[in-house]
Formats: sequence, structure tokens, C-alpha cells
Amino acid sequence: MSHYRTNLRDIEFNLFEVLGAEEYYGSGPFASMDSDQARMLMSEFERFTRESSWAESFVPADREPLLLSPEGDVTLPASLEQALRDYYEAGWHLLPLPESLGGFGAPPTLRWIAAELGAGGNATASLWPIGPLMAGIIDKVGTDGQRERFAIPMVEQHWGGTMVLTEPDAGSDVGAGTTRAVRVADSGADDLGSIYHLEGIKRFITSADATPLHANTVHLALARPEGAGPGTKGLSLFIVPKYLVNEDGSLGARNGVRVSNLEHKMGIKGSATCELSLGQDGTPCVGYLVGDVHDGIRQMFLVIEYARMMVGTKAMSTLSTGYLNALDYAKIRQQGADLTRSADKSAPRVPIVQHADVRRGLMEQKAHAEGMRALVMFTGWVQDQAVLAGEGTEEHATWLKREDLLLPLVKGYCSEKAYELLGSMTLQTFGGSGYTQDYPIEQYVRDAKIDTLYEGTTAIQALDLLFRKIVKDQGQTLMWLAEHVQETVKAGSGDDPFERERTLLGQGLEDAQAHLGVLLTHAMASMDETKREQIHLAGLQSTAFLYSLAEVAVAWLLVRHAEIAQARLDALEAGEVPAAGRSRDDEVAFYTGKVAAARWFTRNALAKVTMRRQVAEQEDGALMGIPVEAF
Repeated sequence: MSHYRTNLRDIEFNLFEVLGAEEYYGSGPFASMDSDQARMLMSEFERFTRESSWAESFVPADREPLLLSPEGDVTLPASLEQALRDYYEAGWHLLPLPESLGGFGAPPTLRWIAAELGAGGNATASLWPIGPLMAGIIDKVGTDGQRERFAIPMVEQHWGGTMVLTEPDAGSDVGAGTTRAVRVADSGADDLGSIYHLEGIKRFITSADATPLHANTVHLALARPEGAGPGTKGLSLFIVPKYLVNEDGSLGARNGVRVSNLEHKMGIKGSATCELSLGQDGTPCVGYLVGDVHDGIRQMFLVIEYARMMVGTKAMSTLSTGYLNALDYAKIRQQGADLTRSADKSAPRVPIVQHADVRRGLMEQKAHAEGMRALVMFTGWVQDQAVLAGEGTEEHATWLKREDLLLPLVKGYCSEKAYELLGSMTLQTFGGSGYTQDYPIEQYVRDAKIDTLYEGTTAIQALDLLFRKIVKDQGQTLMWLAEHVQETVKAGSGDDPFERERTLLGQGLEDAQAHLGVLLTHAMASMDETKREQIHLAGLQSTAFLYSLAEVAVAWLLVRHAEIAQARLDALEAGEVPAAGRSRDDEVAFYTGKVAAARWFTRNALAKVTMRRQVAEQEDGALMGIPVEAF
């Protein structure tokens, strides 16, 4: 049996019953993808990720090492390479692409559903087919010549692709990068953009080579042209192919870019995390200026934002399958008597799902996994609305701001909570068995830790949320979210079954807003040159604020889910027939679980929001005055 446990029922609930995708799937920019087609694709891809070589290669890709040749070629474990070949052969790499590149033209919500399924079935494998994403970026911001020479064959010939930012001394501080770019020629008749030679070392580059799986790999690399200014504004983006591409589309000479080292990692071991040397071995590293314009950081952020959403989705998916594995185990593992008969030595042993503390842990996992899925899906829905609004419109820009607000929550919160709960709750459900390789949980834990680190650590996400997404926006987009939460708080009637949940949600919103107020007070005070140190008081409590805002958003979404679920339960009790292919008992159980998850989350997780507010209000910055030696 596959290690992967999916929750397609909850995915469909989010997409159709909560977000109402049926209302706009199959129309406008999504005309090629109606709800029936979406259901078919979800079902087929769910089967692929669970039953095929995709999930089968999950363990071998962790145990069998990647190999690096002296020439800088990386060879994958045979099972992982076969899984990726099957993925390409089935055409799944086309799902997130626009029709202009031969893609399915799927709405963002459906793309993130596919991302969840792919990452849950094999997180390592899901990190390899980056070429189509990079092709989409080149298609969007590149020249016509770059699109023809690189983007189209990247899709049609299954080339690899990477995003190349990090340097040994410039990790999270991207603007400190020193890789330089020397201009050697203007853009020619082929419209490939101005030609530069790049020199430098890049580190932590994901999927930088796969030989022979990818006949070519196209790197999108940030470098600083000679004479450019400091910081991120001085960086430009370049197309750097492993092999130069001839005018007729054939592969030419090998470019001066090499994988010079493979990192040995705690998890996602089948993902090649590489050191990349550019122009270091006597062969010039040719790079083509993307779009033939110096706009590198803005162009690269198109990749970064997608990657951050992907990281949060991967984390959520890993927790979801971890929880469902733990639930299966708790139903069959018999251990101890029921607590009510603990003194009776002759009492029968019961499945551990009957034990109170095990149930507590399972519900904590369930509520968070389903709550984080709701957050990811809601963010995807916001992206859908941006597409529907049409690029260049004021409405489009407004929806993009809403997406920007949600991305730090998806990336930061989902990555932190998934890793925390996989270790403290999921593995714990299995007891000692979870610590062994007999079950997939220990690998889930190892594979999930990276999510809190790459594409911007949680601390960076928190600062981004506070200063770029709230302060710079003057809180306007945050107000949009708060108004939606407040509508749910006030929506109950006289016989409201969720009166307590609404009250707790309202208190959570108030506490998160008060927490933010404390941070903004410190930030404003720090604008006085004599009080610059007060900015540290905001920094000390910014990550806690990210957690709190995310938990308020998740609680709001779960209460919305509970409202819909309760209405469905009432209808089923009144005799309504479930949808075709679904049993009444299964539907009752599903909707009952949705209500229970909302009740648990509002009554337990939101209490931490109150606590974090109190801690923020008491923050005096004393930690910053402690001598380093005292640590």
C-alpha cells in the first residue's frame, strides 16, 4: 500500500462547496477548464500520485544517493528518474501552464490542488519539474526570441530549470550578492537579449542538474552588471543554459556553468541541492539578459512568490498525509485499557484512538491540516479572482495586494506548524514505531523541516508581512481581511449553533489587531533618531504576530466551513440524498468532522493569540541589551 493518504473529499469541499469554483470555472480566462474537467483531472492526478511510480519512489529516493560526476552532471536514483519520466509522459507538467505554452490553462486553485497532491505523494519528486515554471516566467517577461529559443523547448522537451539567487555570503540578504555580469554584446537579430559573461558561485540551488533526464537545464540567475548599484536594485536576471541552444533548436556547446558540489542534507535527499559555479573553469558562462531589461529583482519575485506558495502547500500536504497515516494507525493499534477501566487488569485492550490524549493529538493535527488547506485554497481563490479581473485593471491590482498579504501566512505559518505537529503529534501517535523507518513519518519530519528555511525563513516572512504588506500598504488590505472575519463574527442568529465560536473568533481578531498596534507603536517611535533601538521591540514580536494573524485567518475559514457543514448535516437529516457516488454515512462523518475541527481550533488555537498579545504588550527589549557573552 502507498504511504500517501490523500483527502480529495476535503479538497473538493473547499473548491466547490466553500469557494464556489463552479460559478466561474469554464468561463472567461478559464473557458478551457470547467468543473467537470477539473473533477476528472483531480481524480486522475490523485490516483497517479498515490498509486504509480510517483509514490513508489518516495523511499528509494531518500535511501539511494544522488551522484555527481567530475563534469558536473547529477544522476538520480533510477526509481526517482522513472517517476519523473512517467510524470512528463502523462503530461502532468502541462497542468499549471497557460494554453499559449501548450498547457491546460488551469485556474490557480487547480494548480495548487495539483501541487498538494504531487508534494504529498513525493515531496522530493515534486521539486524536480521546475522547468515548466521557469518557462512560464520567460514566456511572461522574456523577449520573443527568448520565448522561442528557451521557453517552448523547456516545455516540449522536458528541460530542467532553476532559480539562482543564493550565494555563500549572501543567503537571505539577496542584495549582498557579488556574482558579476560583464556585458559582451548587444541583443542581435535573434532577439535573445544582451549577452553577458557571469562570474561567481551560487549555493543551495534546487534541481540544478539531472542527467540524462533533462537534456538541458535553464538557470534563471541573478547577477550584478558592472557599474550597477548596490543592493537588490542593482541585480539583473539572466538566462543561463547548461548547453547553448543553436538557431535550429539543437543543443550546442556546453556553457561555463557547472554543479561543483552536492549538499548532504537532513531530508529531501533525492532533491539535488547544489553549489553552482559560473565562469570558474576557463569557459565563459554566457547569460542572456531577461527581457533585455535590467529589472532583475522584480522579475525574480515572480518566481519567489510562486515558490513561497509552493513551500506552504508542500508543508500542509505533508502534515495532512502524516495525520491520515496516524489516524489509520490509531484505529488498529491496540494498547491499554480504556481510562475508565484503567484499574481493572482484566479489562480488554482498546485501539489507541479511544484514549483521550491520542484523540486530542489527532484533532490538533486534523484541525491544523484542514485549516491550512483552507488557507492555501482561499489564497488560490484570490489568485483566481486576480486572473478574472484582467491584467492592467485596478481590480487586478487590488486582488494582487490581497494575495501578497496572504503569502507570508501560507509560507510562514504552514511550514512552522507542519514541522511542529509532525514531530510532536504525528510521530508521537506511532510511539516508538514512528521513530523507525517501518513507517513514513520519520521521513515526513525530515523532509518538512526545510520548508521553514528556504524561500525566506519564517522571521523574514514576518518582517515582510509587517513592513511590506501592512505598513507600506497602510493597513488597507489587512482591513479587507478583518472585515471578512468581522462579518462571520456577526453572522449568527438567535439559535446560532456557533455562538461561542464566533465570540472566540471576534476576541482573536481583537487580540491580533492589538498585537499589531503594539508593533506599529514601536516602529513609529523608532523613526525618531534618538529612539532607533525601539525597532527591535517590533522585531522581537513580529514572528509571533504572523502566527496570530494566520490563526485568526484559519479560524475564520474553519468557522465558514462549519456553517456550510452544519447546513449539509441538517439537509441530510431531513432526508436529502447525497451526491452520486457518496454514501450518507460517509457524508455525515465528513461534515461532523468539519464542525468538530472548527470548534476545536477556535477553542484551543485562538487562546494562543491572546497570550501572544499579552507578551507583546509586556515586551521591553531587555533581550537586546544582554551581552553576547551572556548567551
